[in-house]
Amino acid sequence: MRALLKRDLAIATRSGGAAMLGVLFFLAVVAVIPFGIGPDLNLLARIGPAILWIGALLASLLGLDRLFQADREDGSLDMLAMQDWFSLVLTVFVKSLAHWLATGLPLVLAAPLLGLLMNMSAISTGAVMLTLLVGTPAISFIGAVGAAVAVALPRGGLLVSILILPLAIPILIFGVSASYAAVTDPDPFWPPFMILSAIALFFAALGPVASAAALKGAAD
Repeated sequence: MRALLKRDLAIATRSGGAAMLGVLFFLAVVAVIPFGIGPDLNLLARIGPAILWIGALLASLLGLDRLFQADREDGSLDMLAMQDWFSLVLTVFVKSLAHWLATGLPLVLAAPLLGLLMNMSAISTGAVMLTLLVGTPAISFIGAVGAAVAVALPRGGLLVSILILPLAIPILIFGVSASYAAVTDPDPFWPPFMILSAIALFFAALGPVASAAALKGAAD
């Protein structure tokens, strides 16, 4: 599993630079907002957490269509699908984790810089970082399901985003709610944050299992 993690991280950093591409897309989404709404610093600070979360959600979808693409191109996907059930689920879990380390984690680390562009306070920026750290892995795990469904299609990239985006809406809702609650009052921060954590754990358990089932079905 360690070798698989290193291999997928190497592929992600080599082919298209998934980490840098995601951060640049994140920056582009956040940077155009002040030009659209004008130089109202109070408004930017108020909507900042929502903008950062929307940008991170869209950037996390990048590269999901390539999660199993390299394995399909070199023929190893069929060998992966022939594994026993537990090994295949564990393989999908590791590949999803590698996608998050290459795409999602850089977004979390870039959030403080982009928070300055939105005139956000230190507390607000810290809350966004914490919620992104918990929420973005869930996008990778549930994104593996869409990638497994669309792996056999020649142009499945758009289909993956269409399949995953509705499922990611609860992550967005509770991530933004927790970020806003941290600024208004420290006490209400925990209920939406705990729900966000529960959703992340649920997708971490469900995503690899559903992806393994989709890969088994595609192999048959």
